[in-house]
Amino acid sequence: MNLLYANDTLGTYPASWYAASTPAPAPFDSLKGEVKADVCVVGAGYTGLSAALHLAQAGRRIVVLEAHRVGFGASGRNGGQLGSGQRVDQHGLESMVGDTQARALWDLGEEAKALVKSLIADHKIDCHLKPGVAWTGSTKSDVAYLHKYAALLNDKYGYDAVEALDAEACHAICPSPDYKGGLLDMGAAHLHPLAFALGLARAATAAGVTVYERSCVHGLEHGAPATLRTDAGRVVADHVILACNGYLSSLAPSVSARVMPINNFIVATEPLEDQAHRVLARDVAVADSRFVVNYFRLSHDGRLLFGGGESYGYKFPRDIAATVRKPMETVFPHLKGVKVDYAWGGTLGITMKRFPYLARVAPNILSASGYSGHGVGTATHAGKLMAQAIEGETDGFDTMRTIPTPAFPGGGALRTPLLVLAMSWYALRDRLGF
Repeated sequence: MNLLYANDTLGTYPASWYAASTPAPAPFDSLKGEVKADVCVVGAGYTGLSAALHLAQAGRRIVVLEAHRVGFGASGRNGGQLGSGQRVDQHGLESMVGDTQARALWDLGEEAKALVKSLIADHKIDCHLKPGVAWTGSTKSDVAYLHKYAALLNDKYGYDAVEALDAEACHAICPSPDYKGGLLDMGAAHLHPLAFALGLARAATAAGVTVYERSCVHGLEHGAPATLRTDAGRVVADHVILACNGYLSSLAPSVSARVMPINNFIVATEPLEDQAHRVLARDVAVADSRFVVNYFRLSHDGRLLFGGGESYGYKFPRDIAATVRKPMETVFPHLKGVKVDYAWGGTLGITMKRFPYLARVAPNILSASGYSGHGVGTATHAGKLMAQAIEGETDGFDTMRTIPTPAFPGGGALRTPLLVLAMSWYALRDRLGF
């Protein structure tokens, strides 16, 4: 079964609130015959579109191949949170790579956040960008950790946009009885993810990028140049960028061994109107401390957009709304029975260490994936880092790719059962409050 088609119809955006609230662009042509390019980018999400835009601005001839539509995958379906730093927090990075490299990775994470904001401003992308993301804790130990982390960012990293929240301050922002405190990061932000992706696509095509949709790549021949084959054509390119994330499949087995696709789910309630303040008293996004993270925010038309629940097989559950309703009603008991107008799933890529995997697959083939739920900034930035690497500026790309990324144990046959077992243990731990 091919993940590209396991849950979706070819060339059609999923029935999400994002797709319903953003005009779909006219379809791009499919690839037919042979074309040549300086760089061929596979995948038209944040990574691919950012790489294409930056390379086109540097004067390169760029072709982008997308199996469905631009922004079709995780880039157009996610929670819309633009977080600070990396997916792994600075405590974890310091333990993993030491203080010096942890500082370099923090700085790259801040570059990623600034890049997204500058792209939105420079290209006038209307994607409802707003400041503020709160991290909330459901246990005293979680809250203590978040307060310790806020102090680390303040004192060691000089980051003064974050503040610790006690229970009262947390409830003044998010009055959920499940949360006992947390921190608020006003340097982070939230946005409409599909509108951002479509804005990147418009900017890229305006810069001269050629995009082909409904052009799934089923063959990649290494060489100088490399050749990429679709059903009806091929691209011959000096360089290749693989920007497929959870959908990479067999194009680069060494990458697929380290990046595993998983599914995550989101609902959009009916407009909450005068009850919206009982969910969020401030227009910020929230992510909580559970291992399978709950994340949510209010839409610009007053709906609760709530993400929760994961699955590790190919198929989405039949009733996505019921899957997400369980954690949503744990966080907000007063919303029991609220009408859900939209429910959708998406496939993302995770790594063993939850750190993105940037790799040089061959001398002229680069890959970035495995953003592990932190992709709005990191994926956009990874596209730029790969563009810079092709232009000869490799420092940022090399800093990211030096983080060791082990393969999942068991290969394709065993990694999913092993991950399910691990996730089940963590879910039990959360329920018991460990």
